[in-house]
Amino acid sequence: MPETAVTQQLAALFRKTPVMQMSDLDRAVGPRSRRSLFRDLAALRYLSSYTHTGRYYTLASVPDFDPDGLWRYQGIGFSRDVTLKATVRRLVDTSDAGRTHHELQSRLGVRVHNPLFDLVSDKQLGREPIERTYVYVAAERARATVQLDRRRALIDEGAATTSLSPAFEVEVLLEVIHGARVPPPDAALVAARLEARGVRAPVARVSVVLTRHGLGKKTGPSRSPRSRR
Repeated sequence: MPETAVTQQLAALFRKTPVMQMSDLDRAVGPRSRRSLFRDLAALRYLSSYTHTGRYYTLASVPDFDPDGLWRYQGIGFSRDVTLKATVRRLVDTSDAGRTHHELQSRLGVRVHNPLFDLVSDKQLGREPIERTYVYVAAERARATVQLDRRRALIDEGAATTSLSPAFEVEVLLEVIHGARVPPPDAALVAARLEARGVRAPVARVSVVLTRHGLGKKTGPSRSPRSRR
């Protein structure tokens, strides 16, 4: 069978069944060496799955990739980067706040320990411990710094919106009482004083406590020059 006829047959097969294993293709095109079959697929620009140890194939024109460059068909995952390692690296590099192992595994639906280990070992990614877990970041230091700053900000924002521990709330209120001679308490100032005493106090969380108790700076009506006597 001429090669053009084989590629046309393969293209027709993928139009009917978007994802197939090599055994499906072997049966469909008849006797043909595996090397020749891969050459035919290459002419059509094929992709192998990043899941299921790459046993599934589709054509590059088939997937409707999501914003993360991923596409799933009946639980089989494909990536515009083809390999799992390349996909993990891109997802980390392009993320605003880095990615944790759990986030990557949940997003990709497969184990990512090995590709992460290889990427860090080869210095293609960095990792930093934050809040008792590792955050994977870009290898470029400037980019990694931006990602880590954003990650810490997100953690603080999340902490501010969750229920605060009674102990922390008491610490904030006691600090306000101790500084009672100072005008209405400022969240940043209270947080700084608590940090100086060894109490971790993100400004956002301090602000929540002050607001909850009707404390903090308030902007009153401005007085006219005539009233300043």
